[in-house]
Amino acid sequence: MADIIQLLPDHVANQIAAGEVVQRPASVVKELLENAIDAGATRIKLIVKDGGKTLIQIVDDGKGMSVTDARLSFERHATSKINCAEDLFHLNTKGFRGEALASIAAIAHVEMHTRPEEDELGTLIKIEGSKVISQEATVTPKGTSVSVKNLFFNIPARRKFLKSNQVELRHITDEFHRVCLAHPSVQFYFYNNDSELFNLPSTNLKKRVVHIFGIKTKEKLVPIEEETQVVRISGFICKPEYAKKSRGEQFFFVNNRFIKSPYLHHAVMASFDGLLRTDTSPGYFIYLDVDPSSIDINIHPTKTEIKFDDEHTLYAILKSTIKHSLGQFNVSPALDFEKDQNLDTPYVLLNKQAQQPDITINPGYNPFKEDGFENGAGRFSKRLPAGEWESMYVGLESKVGREESFSTVHFESDTITGSIFEEQPGEEGIGATTFQLRRKYIVTTIKSGMLIIDQGRAHQRVLYEKFLKSITVKETLSQQLLFPISVTFSKAELAVLDEIKESLTSLGFAFGAFEREELQITGIPQLINESEVGGLLDQLIADYQMEISGNVDTQSEVLSKVLCKSLAVKTGEILDKESQQALVNALFACKETNRSPFNKLIYVTITERDIDNKFN
Repeated sequence: MADIIQLLPDHVANQIAAGEVVQRPASVVKELLENAIDAGATRIKLIVKDGGKTLIQIVDDGKGMSVTDARLSFERHATSKINCAEDLFHLNTKGFRGEALASIAAIAHVEMHTRPEEDELGTLIKIEGSKVISQEATVTPKGTSVSVKNLFFNIPARRKFLKSNQVELRHITDEFHRVCLAHPSVQFYFYNNDSELFNLPSTNLKKRVVHIFGIKTKEKLVPIEEETQVVRISGFICKPEYAKKSRGEQFFFVNNRFIKSPYLHHAVMASFDGLLRTDTSPGYFIYLDVDPSSIDINIHPTKTEIKFDDEHTLYAILKSTIKHSLGQFNVSPALDFEKDQNLDTPYVLLNKQAQQPDITINPGYNPFKEDGFENGAGRFSKRLPAGEWESMYVGLESKVGREESFSTVHFESDTITGSIFEEQPGEEGIGATTFQLRRKYIVTTIKSGMLIIDQGRAHQRVLYEKFLKSITVKETLSQQLLFPISVTFSKAELAVLDEIKESLTSLGFAFGAFEREELQITGIPQLINESEVGGLLDQLIADYQMEISGNVDTQSEVLSKVLCKSLAVKTGEILDKESQQALVNALFACKETNRSPFNKLIYVTITERDIDNKFN
């Protein structure tokens, strides 16, 4: 039998490794930023073009590499972080596998300039698809500059699966935020297509959070602090009233390394039990410092998942720490049975002596005198003569009075809606008889039986097609505001709004100047109340960033889905007869009547035959 097992060529093995390490441009940004941190950089610059597809460049002022180290850094499993297997359980650095640069060089054009501080000349290396094109001495500043161009140039299938430039830029921004939050003492710059997105100075953790997510974040934060033999916990949680439906501002860091942990997230949610609105999640920035030997980082290529020795103890400590902070800063409600604030002495009476109350009496009062009622009780101006006391009760027991009093009594009764199958044909066979069931469904008659319509999904379909038409036709009327609304957003949120500004304008929004962290809104669509604008835009940005709309390609469909979901009637809202009928007629005037924009069933049909079969 012929031998069939063979060793893979190095360039093929590198491409396979690249598939694990480099999934998209954001993966390259993460690996290169972590390398710069490990090099001891205090100033890091990130430059991106076309969502990272054309160029990703990281410039740092770290310790740099010698000629030999620069060449070896692109070899597989070449690392300065570990020497033996035991070192894997005592890691204090970001990278340790020695796969990042080799994987990146296998699928892109890489150019690296590096120079250690003690050398006069640096090294320039150019690599294309794992092949070294040139290596030469060059004049370069202290530190390292790595440029990654034309990502996936030799793997067209992988490049085809990349999203739009805006989507890839958002993923790069997320990775940038994670590294910046883990190292607030390092100065960061971020440039996209020659425009500055972030300029983050060296500062403390709270200011770093505010610089990234906007000045409005400052009032949301509640500090947490706890130190035990197992773990040291620090960071911030957001107040319950600022909880959002999205899960954007949620960060866990273990030994200054960003991780994802559903188990620890559950501990945070459990500590907020009873304080959050339905379907909302709080934001948090939680830092855990543990013994490196008690965790295993080497369980995932991207190193975002960590295995703990004792997760249960960590869960309990984290939960109690957050609960303590919520109570300490009066965020969670507390009951105090020892003291009633209503019994406190007012400040104006604090130093006054107690005074005995005075009692005044009338020593000449005699109830048997003629004017006793007038002087004593004061209820009548004159006593009635004897024999005329019956006049006080004239009319109180008359028969006519009793009948009139009972004629004004009203009795409560259920509203009679009429027969369900009453023949009242309307437009297109839809019956005119409707009623609301459980404040969730609208029941209406048709010739063959009846329809049960989910009012929320039906309204979503109506609004979705209306918004989609408005964006396409661009003829929507805008309600101009007498006093413009000022809304504060972070730089990342303003970038999203700038991206979808044209579509929002087609829907009826009118914007003023895009300031540094503030947006002026001068007009809104007619379907939106002025008080809902801030919350609606927050939800719109969050949903748009998370791409909750499923497999939707166009921006207009994404926005239409997000808006119709936010503005549609909800379960529990009462609709009058006219609103019910108008919603039914509007639904059956849509192009698609059976499914909501989120592909859920809108109505079911029950025929008379179905009902007859129930009685057989």
